[in-house]
Amino acid sequence: MRSRHGPVAAQFHSLRCCPKLPARSLYSTAARRAIADQKKQEPAGTEDHARPRNARTAPLGLLVGGGLVSGLLASFFALSQPAAEANDDAAPPQTHTTPAPTAGDSRDPSLPRFRLADVRKHGAASAQPWVTYEDKVYDITEWVGAHPGGDVILRAAGGSIEPYWNIFSIHKAPHVREILDQYLIGYIDAADLLRREHEAIEDPFVADPERDARLVTHTSRPRNAEPPTDELTRAFHTPSSLFYVRNHMWVPVVGEGAEGDEHAVTVELPDGETRRYTLGELKARFPTHRITAALQCSGNRRSDMTRQATKTNGLQWGVGAISNAEWEGVRLADVLADAGLRVADAQAATAVAKPPPPPDDDDDDDAPPPPASSLHVQFSGLEAYGASIPLETALDPRGDVLLAFGMNGAPLPRDHGFPLRAIVPGHVAARSVKWLSKIAVADEESSSQWQRRDYKGFGPNEGASPDWDRAKAIQEMPVTSAITGVWVGRGADKAEPPATPPPPPAEASSPTGTNGRADAEPVTLEGYAYAGGGRAIARVDVSLDGGKSWDQAALVDDCAGGKCPGNRAWAWTRWRYSGQLPPAEAITTNTETDTNAGGKKACTTLVVKATDDAYNAQPETHASVYNVRGNLATAWHRVRLCRLSAGAVEWETDGCGFRKEKEELRDPVRRGAWSTLAVLGWGRQGYLASQLASSDVCTYGCVLTGYDT
Repeated sequence: MRSRHGPVAAQFHSLRCCPKLPARSLYSTAARRAIADQKKQEPAGTEDHARPRNARTAPLGLLVGGGLVSGLLASFFALSQPAAEANDDAAPPQTHTTPAPTAGDSRDPSLPRFRLADVRKHGAASAQPWVTYEDKVYDITEWVGAHPGGDVILRAAGGSIEPYWNIFSIHKAPHVREILDQYLIGYIDAADLLRREHEAIEDPFVADPERDARLVTHTSRPRNAEPPTDELTRAFHTPSSLFYVRNHMWVPVVGEGAEGDEHAVTVELPDGETRRYTLGELKARFPTHRITAALQCSGNRRSDMTRQATKTNGLQWGVGAISNAEWEGVRLADVLADAGLRVADAQAATAVAKPPPPPDDDDDDDAPPPPASSLHVQFSGLEAYGASIPLETALDPRGDVLLAFGMNGAPLPRDHGFPLRAIVPGHVAARSVKWLSKIAVADEESSSQWQRRDYKGFGPNEGASPDWDRAKAIQEMPVTSAITGVWVGRGADKAEPPATPPPPPAEASSPTGTNGRADAEPVTLEGYAYAGGGRAIARVDVSLDGGKSWDQAALVDDCAGGKCPGNRAWAWTRWRYSGQLPPAEAITTNTETDTNAGGKKACTTLVVKATDDAYNAQPETHASVYNVRGNLATAWHRVRLCRLSAGAVEWETDGCGFRKEKEELRDPVRRGAWSTLAVLGWGRQGYLASQLASSDVCTYGCVLTGYDT
C-alpha cells in the first residue's frame, strides 16, 4: 500500500508464536476417555455417535514453540488465583449421562453434549481437567504436561477460558485455536448456552505505564511496539519514550525513589550459596559504568521475511525492533565476584601441566573450581520471564555486561526494566532480562521456554515442527541494516532530513552512471547498520537499481570524541547516501498499471546491505535464512520506489519491509493482521505531500502507521 498525499492508516496486528499443527489422525487420550465414558452410558448395540473426530495429540514443540501465549497465560493464572494444593487422592475420572442433540441444535451430531454442571466436576483436582471456550468443551489433560507453565493452567479447569482470553487478546488468533482444537471432546448442552455467565477477572494491565502515541503498536496487552520509521534514526540515542517496547506480560509495579532502592536481587552460586543485594547497595558499593549499546529483538524485520519468503510465527516487526541508548549500572562480573563465585583460570584449559592432586574428601574448599565455560548465568524477572547467557560472557572484562539502573541519563523507565535489568550488549535483547529479581550461576541454561523453546534459528527446510533441543539459543546477533528514510527531487542531496544530519558527503557518484545528466533525479537515503558481538560496521553498500550496481554510503561518526563509552562497538551506526536514480529508460521495463491514477508507473528497488569489521555480510535473500519463527531476518533490505509516468514530481515508496498481500484482504478472520506502509512527505519548508508539487525538494520518509486490532 502507498500514498502520494500524506499518511494513510495502516492496519496490522500479528502474533503467531507457535508453529502450525501438522495434520494427524490419532485420537488423544482425552478423546478416547470421552468415547469410553460415552459408551458406558449407551445400551448394547448403540451406534457410536460420540467420536470426537477432531481431537488429536499435539506435539510438545508446537505447544511451546512461541512461549509468549502459554507462558503469559500460565503466569497470569499463577498470580491471579491461589495455587491448587497437591492431592494424591485426586478425583477419579468422571462419567456423565450425555444428552443427545436437541431439536434446533445443528452442531456436529457426532460429538457429545455436556452440561456445565458436569464440566465443573473436571476442575483442578480432577484426573481429567476440562475447560470451555465458546460453545465447546476441551479435555486439557494432555496439555498440562506439555504446557510451559506446567499445571498452573489448571486454574481455569472446570470453567471457561474466555475471561482470560478477553484480557490476553493475543490468544484470539487462528493458530492458537488450532492448538486448543486438538483437545475438543464435545459441545456445551444447548440448555446451558443461554444462561452462561463468566467470572470476572482482574485486568493485570491496568497499571501499565502510558506510552508515547507515536509508537506503532503491534499488541496492546502485552504492549509490543516500535518507533515510527521517520523517528527511528532521527537521533543517535533513541529517546526513552520511543525506544521499542517488547513485553511478554504486564509491567511489574515497583515503587520509585527510596522504595525502588529497596528492590532486591538474589544471587545464587553453583554450590547453592546465595547473596542478596538491594538496588541501593549496588549503587553504593560497586563502581558505576556506562556503555552505549543498541538492543535488537530477534524478530526485527520479521515482516520482511514473511513478505519475501513465506509466513512466519511471531510479531510482524518492521525495521524498528531495534533502538540505541546509553545505559548505566554496575558490572555483573563485579557482583558475582563479591558474592563469592570461584571459577578456574581460563588459562587452565590450555596449560600443559600435571593434573592436580585429588581433592581432600573432607574439605570441599580444596576442590578445584569449575571452568567458566561449563556454566551459565540465569536471569529471572519479576513477571516470570527468564533467560541465560554463558558465564564466560558475563565475566569477559571487555564484554561490558551490566546490571543497569539508568537509561539515557535517567532512571530506567518502567517499560524498560525499572528498577533493575540486565544489559548484555552485542547479544539478542531477549537475554537482557528486565525487572531483574534473581541471578543464578548454574551448570545449564535457563529452563524457561524463552530459552529452550524460543529465540532460536533453524534451517529453511526444517518446517513448522523443528527440533528445539538441537538448535542453539541465539546469543550474539548477526550483521543487519535497514533504510529508514528516502528523499527524491532537486536538492535532495542538500536537504536536511528529519534526523540529526551527518556532515554533507562528498559529491556522490551514481552506481547507474547517470551523474551529471540534466534529467537525473537526485535521491538521498538514510538508515542504520548494526552488528552483534561488539563488531564495528566496516561498510554499507547501497544500490539504486535492485542490486545490479553498488556504491558506498557515508557512515555517520556519532562516537567521535569518546561519545560511545564501552570496550567494543556496541552501538548502531547511522549512514546516509546521496546519488541519482536510474534514467527512465532503464526502469521503464519495470512498469505496472496504477489503478488509482489510471496510468503506468516505473519502479526501481533501493537496496542496502552492511559488512562488519570481521567481514561478515548480510545474506541476499530471506529464503536462504528462513525459519518458522522468523528470527534473524537479516537479508538485504529492499524498498521499491516508483514514479508515475504522468507526474512531474510524483513519487511513491512501497516496501520498507511492509506490503499488504491481496489474500489477506479476502480473509475476514485475519483482516488487519499484516503491516502496511504509508508515506509521509516533507517539502523544504515542511510542506506535506499534497503541497510538494510546488516545492523544490520532494522528500519522502517511510512511515509505519497503524492500529491494534
